Amino acid sequence: MEEQWRSALASLIAITTLAVACMPRMWNAARMLPVWLSGYLLFLLFIHGGVLGLVVVPSSRWGGLTLTLFIYITVIAFGLPLAIGLALLRQSHYPLFRHMTAFVVDITRSLPLLTILFSATVIVPLMLPHALEGDKLTRSLMGFTFFFACYQSEIVRGGLQAVGRGQVEAAQALGLSFWNTTALITLPQAFRIAMPATINQFVITFKETSLVIIVGLFDLMASAQAAFHSGEWSAFHTEVYVVVALIYFIGSFTLSRYGKYVERRFKTPY
Repeated sequence: MEEQWRSALASLIAITTLAVACMPRMWNAARMLPVWLSGYLLFLLFIHGGVLGLVVVPSSRWGGLTLTLFIYITVIAFGLPLAIGLALLRQSHYPLFRHMTAFVVDITRSLPLLTILFSATVIVPLMLPHALEGDKLTRSLMGFTFFFACYQSEIVRGGLQAVGRGQVEAAQALGLSFWNTTALITLPQAFRIAMPATINQFVITFKETSLVIIVGLFDLMASAQAAFHSGEWSAFHTEVYVVVALIYFIGSFTLSRYGKYVERRFKTPY
């Protein structure tokens, strides 16, 4: 009971990191990366412990809103760069890379998230030596992240295809390399075009974090169900679910409104 302040502080750090990262002045890699790294490390410091005299708390005992936020931030932070990589491979001039990436992405998108989570938590341990298994949370995060990356890669690829070919040719005429053209010309415009679909995917991912309860992770929904079995909260089923629904609504509504703000800011007059 006396360690609950660590969970509350970790949740506050996660929310603060998201809020700071959403500020327009932070929209460049030189500023964004330190924010994410410092927030992520501080979160792990307080929730896991092991330093500064904090008791070590294994990931199997993480739970509640703190775990939900950790899953969401991890999936977005690692899944978005992976999605960009997959989208670029789908656009590759090398047929082998293009077809292999298309096959993997299409197979993953044809499966429900629950199948991915069950495979990560049940099947993967049977295929790997014990030293490489990892814990259940790590395997679930890897499966969830790859699932998100496959969906998001198609959104990014759609944005890349919408960028005019003439702009790429102009960049090549100016002597820009492929990577400079991608980083400075095509990707910024692709993200602006794909912003509505990207925000929608972020909202869907936030709500899909509730599915980890199926594989035995003690997220926000699981903590609500556990409250029903305690004598103090057993008579408040409706109230508990209303609070949980309100948390998901606030998170989803905030993301959607922020997406509208970003769309207006990126809107061009033509």
